[in-house]
Amino acid sequence: MKLAVGLGVSGEDWRAAETWVQEVERLGVDSVWGGETWGFDAFTPVAYLASKTQRVTLGTAIAQVGTRSPATLAMTALAMASMTNDRFVLGLGTSGPQVIEGWHGVPFNPAYTRLRETIEVIRLATSGERVTYEGKTLRVPLEGRAMRTSAPPRRVPIYLATLRPRSLRMTGELADGWFASSFMAEHASVFLDEIRAGAEAAGRSFDEIERQAGGVVEFGDDVDALIQQRKPGFAFEMGAMGSPEHNFYRDAYTRQGYGDLTQEVLRLWLDGRREDAAALIPDEFVVKSNLLGTDEMVKARIRAYRDNGITSLRVSPAGATMEERLATLGRFVDVFRAVEAEG
Repeated sequence: MKLAVGLGVSGEDWRAAETWVQEVERLGVDSVWGGETWGFDAFTPVAYLASKTQRVTLGTAIAQVGTRSPATLAMTALAMASMTNDRFVLGLGTSGPQVIEGWHGVPFNPAYTRLRETIEVIRLATSGERVTYEGKTLRVPLEGRAMRTSAPPRRVPIYLATLRPRSLRMTGELADGWFASSFMAEHASVFLDEIRAGAEAAGRSFDEIERQAGGVVEFGDDVDALIQQRKPGFAFEMGAMGSPEHNFYRDAYTRQGYGDLTQEVLRLWLDGRREDAAALIPDEFVVKSNLLGTDEMVKARIRAYRDNGITSLRVSPAGATMEERLATLGRFVDVFRAVEAEG
């Protein structure tokens, strides 16, 4: 397995982020990822921190589709790949209606079709071919002659953050990698079977596709304390992200066998009983979604991800300060390498 982490940006402390990414590279982490919600964009921090590193792969996880034209995404990806000597990965996703409509002011749907067509146009644009495309959400050119990029063409890897079965099959068909969320290794087949089906339908090998999943890593002997502090986050995910009718994360947990739980957490959340909603999250739910506890417990979780088809383990090291997070990451790297050495 490979090892991945986030950019480590906290607020506007870019010096700390620079130190973080350089230490991450020194520790031998394979890739570093930055995303966007409704604050800083995905690309600028990645570009800045790429200039401070030499080896580590950097990518967006994720840049929001629907807020930029495919040509803009293609130009940005080509620039990033050129400046990093091909250490850049373009990670894309649809985000959700609250961000796309509430922040950007553009329609969210048809999200699946827009994502597929955006990928197809990006592939055309970055290949150096003239971009001629007729889809349901995109038509290029609208008038005049079709154009090709003036930048040197190159193949930029595209990873997708997808959750629903149809989108997972599209990931298998079109993408170089997949970002998991709302994911438990013991239920990996819920997601990976769909990706495999999409790959096989397209005549691709499932093994070509990097599968990235993980969670918070935190060491300690008081496992119950580590578990309890993570429960409110899961209650928020089920109760507040999306709407009462549509929540991609809740749907993903339902397909993993937690449908009754998600509905009861949602009910309590909507009633304003947020502490009760958090208390309802089972301990095993938190354990299976993260890497918590003693060295041996964390090793067991690493093996679970590896043995259930994950090829890149992405972790968020716990800690109140950057120094604490780096200490956690350093300890985790040692544990990770010990598991990898088992063969």
